[in-house]
Amino acid sequence: MKILAMDSTALTATVAVTDNGELLAEYTLRNGNTHSETLLPMVEHVLSSLGLSASDIDLFAVANGPGSFTGVRIGVATVKGLAFGQNKPCIGVSALEALAGNLCSFSGLICPVMNARRSQVYTALFRSDGERLTRLCEDVAMSTEELDAYLAAFGEPVHFCGDGYELMTEAVKRTQALPTCDRLRHQSAYSVAAAALRAYERGEAVSDAALSPTYLRLPQAERERLERLQKNKE
Repeated sequence: MKILAMDSTALTATVAVTDNGELLAEYTLRNGNTHSETLLPMVEHVLSSLGLSASDIDLFAVANGPGSFTGVRIGVATVKGLAFGQNKPCIGVSALEALAGNLCSFSGLICPVMNARRSQVYTALFRSDGERLTRLCEDVAMSTEELDAYLAAFGEPVHFCGDGYELMTEAVKRTQALPTCDRLRHQSAYSVAAAALRAYERGEAVSDAALSPTYLRLPQAERERLERLQKNKE
């Protein structure tokens, strides 16, 4: 099964193609350009380099959140466009689960963290036995202080990853943060593909029409509007 996977939920944009779990190609950019300009050309480059087209893909996968609202929408829209009219299955993967997959060869607690601004992170918690991940909590948005307290209750060192890595390792006071090398901290479309294959085997594939973003909180503009309304009431 050939899987085309991508992740544009954060600053990093990444695209990969796998075949029955084997990585054929991965293309990653972290150059500050908007994903609307780079993601589709990256897909086209990866496919053409392998001598493939979208019609050769058996499963389309995307990290569909949480993360940057614009980035999440771009990734989902790109997959929907590529899969449109092909009657091919699609999978939306948690960006946090995919990040945790980067560290699945480590044993112990793995905590992906994505910077959600306002001293908050999007996060989840996983335990790895060195081969497989077990999810310990659902994707949530919380403050760095709340996450530190939550992790401290486990009484174990933790591997962090994601673009909130430095924010969280500097914020923790009761949790021992184990070092994670820069290469494993960032989004990887290969990890998205691996998570998508597991989801497909669980029967979680959807149509391109049914594929949708997953947000953990309202967009900033909507939050600010509600805050203004609340102040006016007061």
